[in-house]
Amino acid sequence: MEYNPIKHHRRSIRLRDYDYSSAGAYFVTICAYKKECVFGDIIDGQMMLNSAGKSVYNSWQWLEEQYDHVELDQFIVMPNHLHGIICINDVCGRGGSRTAPTMKQKPLGRLIGAFKTVSTKQTNIICHASGNQLWQRNYYENIIRNEESLNRIRDYIQNNPIKWELDEYNPSKFL
Repeated sequence: MEYNPIKHHRRSIRLRDYDYSSAGAYFVTICAYKKECVFGDIIDGQMMLNSAGKSVYNSWQWLEEQYDHVELDQFIVMPNHLHGIICINDVCGRGGSRTAPTMKQKPLGRLIGAFKTVSTKQTNIICHASGNQLWQRNYYENIIRNEESLNRIRDYIQNNPIKWELDEYNPSKFL
């Protein structure tokens, strides 16, 4: 393979050697393509979802319905991003004493990929678009390591609409 100095090389923001399919809670932030406000508006401190936002909301809930090892905690769809706590449980992939393992759990990255695919397809159908990119590449995640951190993140998510004017993802903050 020939070296191409123009090609952008992305550095992974994931923890090296960490098993993201292992049981645990993860705080994720997924940004809309170009951080455009396409999911609705904040009105009087409340997030008001439009049809695209409702599609994203339903697609996020789909993860829990689709995968036995996924449990969703607090989440919110904001005008141009989603914050959510996703828990991966150790419920599948192990056989009993006389049975073989039936399926390997999807790691966090594959779950987020499935969410992005489903939400993009559903949103494009609802918005009568075809092939529109909905999400930025990649996502941000933090491993939640204790109850104190979990509660702090829950509060952050719950209060996110109230603090939208100060939010780093709010494009009007810089006008």
